[in-house]
Amino acid sequence: MNSFMKFAAVALLMGTATTLFAQEKEEEKPIYQFTETVNVKHTPVDNQGSSGTCWCFAGVGFVEAEILRMYGKEFNLSEMYLVRNAWSEKVAKFVRMHGNSTLSQGGEVCDVLYMIDKYGMMPEDAYSGKVIGEDRHMHSEMNEVINGVARAVIKNGNKKISPAYPKAVNGVLDAYLGDVPEDFTVDGKKYTPKSFAEAYPINPDNYIEICSFTTEENYKPCMVEIPDNWTWTPAYNMPLDKLMEAVDYALENGYTLGWAQDVSNPGFSRKEGVGIVPEDPKDENLWKEIVTEKKVTDEDHQKAYDNWDAGDDHSMLVVGIAKDQNGNKYYKIKNSWGDAGPYKGYWYCSEQYLRQYTIFFTLHKDALSKTMKKDLGI
Repeated sequence: MNSFMKFAAVALLMGTATTLFAQEKEEEKPIYQFTETVNVKHTPVDNQGSSGTCWCFAGVGFVEAEILRMYGKEFNLSEMYLVRNAWSEKVAKFVRMHGNSTLSQGGEVCDVLYMIDKYGMMPEDAYSGKVIGEDRHMHSEMNEVINGVARAVIKNGNKKISPAYPKAVNGVLDAYLGDVPEDFTVDGKKYTPKSFAEAYPINPDNYIEICSFTTEENYKPCMVEIPDNWTWTPAYNMPLDKLMEAVDYALENGYTLGWAQDVSNPGFSRKEGVGIVPEDPKDENLWKEIVTEKKVTDEDHQKAYDNWDAGDDHSMLVVGIAKDQNGNKYYKIKNSWGDAGPYKGYWYCSEQYLRQYTIFFTLHKDALSKTMKKDLGI
């Protein structure tokens, strides 16, 4: 083969490889293409690792966004400082209730507000909670040990509850999450957890929860009956259309929302980074193209909740509004699974998805319109 033929052969191979690479990239292109119309300021995506603490990552993301909004400061706050304090509170309630309350690593966004109010807050670099030699949160063993201690206490073998058990719980938390520092430095100034929280106050009284259930009176507080609501926090009930109006109003006016919802359903695709309510869940074109969605009614939402098809198995942060290439409406969601998926840790859930799978939202009272405040008596 002469030099010209060799050159031509190499060029042909290179051209073929380039074409194949381009085709491969085209195939990798997400099915859903989104254009953001609202994007509220918030902090970067984090990673909860192998822990069931999504509530805290969503809640901390919510608080970080609130500090950005109110004080113009961006912080990376410690989730595990709040998780450990929540565990102490959960065990105490579990004992007081003779074992008849939820004892798990789950929780709600509002728990973060309560923990900060009582215990303060600190930055991630002061307390990462990673002391067992892993580069990500690994909580399975810790959870089992805490449960073992708590259940041993309620067996009440001494015929009375020992005042020593809180020390035992804290010992477990110290072992798995690390000792809590008495103070730390931020921007050259020394703080304690309480003084740091006082410098950037987040008052739980300024925040509410909103939900939508046909079994409850509209525009009145009701108890959200889900296992992870261990603090027994009530939410203001409203019709589903009004709930969605409140979500839009908050986002359009610069507020994020903590979101408790369900992701254990065929409409939530980790691979695609999208949540939808397909009209036909068995549609052979599902996740191959944009399919028609079901129009979710108040009755559909209630039925999903009553049948356990919609629970609060995950918490995330709603940070914006978007539309797909067909003009369909979605919400931009900040998740806590690192930068996984086609949108690097963000998800896009359709309007119908929020209508079907929302349990409740946490938001600032000022994120509500004047009309909505009046309706709720706030």
